[in-house]
Amino acid sequence: MGLHWFDYFIVIASILLAIVMGFYFAHRQKDSSTYFKGSGRVPAWAVGISIFATLISSVTFLAYPGAAYSSNWVLLVQGLMVPIVLLALIGIIVPLYRSIIKLSTYEYFERRFGAGARYYSSIAFVLTHFTKMGSVFYLVSMALAAFMDVNIYLIVAVLAVAIIILTLLGGMEAIIWMDVVQGFLLIGGGLLCITFLLFGVGTPYGPSEIVGTAWDAGKIDVGPYEWNFVETTFWVMVFNGIFYALQKYGTDQTIVQRYLTAKNDHEAKKAAFIGVSLSVPVWTMFMLVGSLLWAYYQLSPDPAVIDPETGSQLLKADAVFPHFISTQLPLGIRGLIIAAIAAAAISSLDSDLNCISAIAVQDYIVKLHPSMTDRQKLNAGRWAVVIASLGVIAIAIAYIQTHGGSVLETIFAFYAIFSAGIVGIFLLGLFSRRANKKGLYVGLIACILFTAYATLTSPMKMPDGSKSALIDLGTWNFTHSKYMLGVYSHLIVLVVGYLASFLFPSDKANDSLTIYGFIKERKSNPS
Repeated sequence: MGLHWFDYFIVIASILLAIVMGFYFAHRQKDSSTYFKGSGRVPAWAVGISIFATLISSVTFLAYPGAAYSSNWVLLVQGLMVPIVLLALIGIIVPLYRSIIKLSTYEYFERRFGAGARYYSSIAFVLTHFTKMGSVFYLVSMALAAFMDVNIYLIVAVLAVAIIILTLLGGMEAIIWMDVVQGFLLIGGGLLCITFLLFGVGTPYGPSEIVGTAWDAGKIDVGPYEWNFVETTFWVMVFNGIFYALQKYGTDQTIVQRYLTAKNDHEAKKAAFIGVSLSVPVWTMFMLVGSLLWAYYQLSPDPAVIDPETGSQLLKADAVFPHFISTQLPLGIRGLIIAAIAAAAISSLDSDLNCISAIAVQDYIVKLHPSMTDRQKLNAGRWAVVIASLGVIAIAIAYIQTHGGSVLETIFAFYAIFSAGIVGIFLLGLFSRRANKKGLYVGLIACILFTAYATLTSPMKMPDGSKSALIDLGTWNFTHSKYMLGVYSHLIVLVVGYLASFLFPSDKANDSLTIYGFIKERKSNPS
């Protein structure tokens, strides 16, 4: 079933809206503070929805249903850890950053452990997000090209123009307000999909039969629950999720920069809670979509999805949801869903580009040219957006030409590899007065060596579909789940960095940079 002209109109209108938003806010971008932080004009609810829209990209919209379709909801456990960590630390993290840093999250790392920690952390952020951005760009371009029967490279070009104009001209204000629109599109798209799966598509089975089929098959479950770090188990995702939450809300520029856009500490904390309170239900919603899709095609087999003779799966799990959208949803609804997918990608990519630009300016360009005027910083930030955009386009094209396997697994694997122990640095700085620069660097060296070993000896998917380690050490290969790789790297920095600090003279941390100074300040100024 091809798209109707009205569906095309909806999708094109949603992309044009991003361009219009960029031009609308362009006249306000007269200084670097407005460009990167919005000058405190954005209300907390909008910042919160922007946090949500940044976290929920087209990866969620397409790959989460694919993951639930092929397995169950075990990957959701990662997201369920976020509110727990946030409740424990947000009251400390927000005022700490808002009082210490000007723009870059990694200014805190420099003040606590020196310039080396700042550069290490900011480079890790850039590597992580370039990987993620290229994956998101690839995934949404592939989906839109299939939906609209348009050359994938044309899709890449159109999306790139929209994202660059929005980010380049509109700055953080345009990004946040566009995120608000895109956030509602995303939620509405997910709800429409569930509604049509349960009530509105051609199957004689009702909601209870569809949900019951998924439930009986274990598709609505977060197991397996055994204490096993080799497979993707509940406990693997618990530990991964704890460190994911710490990294996103405590060390990730895309979130910390949102704290700075709020009017005050209270508004920033409120925004963080709004972002999480929206993200967890929406992650769950798209997992449910995948489970319902599996039940729907079991009850009403489609020969394009499942071989009617053998019962074997013909479509890859990641491709089932796009197939359902294009073949089962009615006129207009298809357009809205596809527009939501495009919007989700734009929401994620525009934010990442602005934050990478902020890092480039604050952590590197200003360091090299400390006498820069504010206007020069603004222009440097815009050039950084253009250069970063070109890099992301190149990565997306590389994915198009060579990528294979599950997109979601690839994104999380790269995220773990390039996270590089950042949370370990953050926890050392926040909770230990004794930890010092030299001890941290020993921890970082140990982390790099371990990450290199684990990455090179882990089985990787080859172009022919087989799995092989780049360096085969036999029984000494790293065999644990890649979701644990990031966890181990953070713990190595934390433990080795702390113990190694005792080998060097203590350079007692400024109390205001630790949790102890924060608590002392709170006791003396309870307001």
